[in-house]
Amino acid sequence: MRTKSILLLSLLLLTVLLSACGQKGPLYLPEPDEQEQGQ
Repeated sequence: MRTKSILLLSLLLLTVLLSACGQKGPLYLPEPDEQEQGQ
């Protein structure tokens, strides 16, 4: 029973880590709009 739960936790952790690898996008804060700067 213990090895089954360890295997399940390992698979869950692996799934989470692999899904995080697909997160792509700009790693910067977008510039505020000109309308926001005027206020």
